[in-house]
Amino acid sequence: MKRWQAILPLAALVGLGTLGAIQLMRPAEDSFTAKADRIAPATVFPLLSDESQTISFAPPPVDKPVMVNLFASWCAPCRAEHPDVTALAESHPGQVYGLAYKDRTEDTLGFLGELGNPCEKIGVDASGQGGLEFGLTGEPETYVISPDGKIILHVRGPLDAERRKQVSEALEG
Repeated sequence: MKRWQAILPLAALVGLGTLGAIQLMRPAEDSFTAKADRIAPATVFPLLSDESQTISFAPPPVDKPVMVNLFASWCAPCRAEHPDVTALAESHPGQVYGLAYKDRTEDTLGFLGELGNPCEKIGVDASGQGGLEFGLTGEPETYVISPDGKIILHVRGPLDAERRKQVSEALEG
């Protein structure tokens, strides 16, 4: 076996390690929040409170930016971010909406009964197709949608103080 053939796997490992280190060193806002400039999906969702009524976010149900938080009762990070969602709802009344992603209605109601419902309205995405149309990569995720129906901010993962501040600024317009 030639010497370069023995060194090739080691060089590949060092290269992959370097790429991984670079990815880990990126600032958190680069990997967890993104400015988006795309249209929100026109999907129509049944409401959790009354499945005979529906909601869509393109355009939003009010004439100002709205936050749509995709969550599920079975999602531990969703439980952890709930106080941040509640704080946003308190500081931006009428602008915080939810979308129950791939969750059973009774489980969503139990989750909200335990922690409180901070949302103006909550849509139901039982199949998960709506989440995929939003661009969901994993629960929870939060989107801020402008009055003209564009996604202007996409937050991957649970909200925290810094991400809550970014969402709040986007909701203020």
